[in-house]
Amino acid sequence: MQKHQESHSSSSPAPDSTPEKTTPEEFVPGNAAPDTTDVLPAAPTSSDIRRWRQYLADERAEAAVYRELAQRRDGEERQILLALAEAEGRHEAHWLKLLGEHAGMPKAASARSQFLGFLARNFGSVFVLALAQRAEGRSPYGTEPAATPAMVADEQIHEEVVRGLATRGRNRLSGTFRAAVFGANDGLVSNLSLVMGMAATGVPSPVVLMSGVAGLLAGALSMGAGEYVSVRSQRELLNATLPTQATLTAAPSLDIEHNELVLVYLARGMTRKAAEHRAAERMGVFSCDCDPSLSLQPEKPATDDHESVGSAWGAALSSFCFFASGAIVPILPFIFGMTGVAALLVAGVLVGIALLATGAVVGLLSGTSPLSRGLRQLAIGLGAAAATYGLGLLFGAAIV
Repeated sequence: MQKHQESHSSSSPAPDSTPEKTTPEEFVPGNAAPDTTDVLPAAPTSSDIRRWRQYLADERAEAAVYRELAQRRDGEERQILLALAEAEGRHEAHWLKLLGEHAGMPKAASARSQFLGFLARNFGSVFVLALAQRAEGRSPYGTEPAATPAMVADEQIHEEVVRGLATRGRNRLSGTFRAAVFGANDGLVSNLSLVMGMAATGVPSPVVLMSGVAGLLAGALSMGAGEYVSVRSQRELLNATLPTQATLTAAPSLDIEHNELVLVYLARGMTRKAAEHRAAERMGVFSCDCDPSLSLQPEKPATDDHESVGSAWGAALSSFCFFASGAIVPILPFIFGMTGVAALLVAGVLVGIALLATGAVVGLLSGTSPLSRGLRQLAIGLGAAAATYGLGLLFGAAIV
């Protein structure tokens, strides 16, 4: 961990003298501009010391998180994470300098930082980056008088850097993970609503259980099939945008004066001048073949669209399994022999916990509050179940 400490002369400056400015460090790409302004309160209070020691502990923990994540990455991502750890090291040096002899024994980091460290050591997934993104966004340095402007700017930039890394991870798992999470949520809500509606009509508990099982199987198969068709169609649409090698095989037989080869390149987005030049190359008018990639395949975007869509079978299987895993929760009380209102209450509590969990996961991945997303999922799911229960009461009364 790199620490930047200034060398002071043996004699202390007079109280009213201006501290000597150090020569700015050489700027390194990827690092924030070095601090050239010291914030040195003459007599820090006990409250200041406690707060600064907590900042010191959190900076050390965050640097450790980035180093742990870097060990699980390679190439550019590894270098980015190590640069973030180095920046946290500079912040650590700042608080060490302010604390001086008050630094004392290392203090425990905050619960959030410790939790991040645990996840980084044991998992190192996109969830850790999403949590780190939120942690950087909640930095207290904006209101901390002892933090330098460069440190405040560092934290703001770190949030964007971590957001970019987290986005890469989200793109890698977006297709299959989307089917998994929302499949589970659909299973929870739809089968709880089915069970509540059937129970409200007054049918016996075995009928409610069989209805729940039928809903589980029907919904899981429907979700799996629908997801397969959806992802497969997306991939086929992407494949349809890839040009073929027809220009290579047909070009020798085309009439030089009257041909539609120019139209091919115009349709692909080239300017008329570039299209005419490209057609002439293909027909042998020019001896060079300046950019064959324009005829063999389109220019690839920065991200692979197929990767973002995911595989059709993977999405279908995830959707089937996770819908089933969600749909089985409302019927668990009935499977274990519970009946009546007690079974419905237990089913509602179990589904509520699961909805909070799925909402929190979506919140983490989207970089928003897990609590607000979890409560939103809970409100929607239980609201749908309550509405279905009310309709079941009406239908039951009408049948009787």
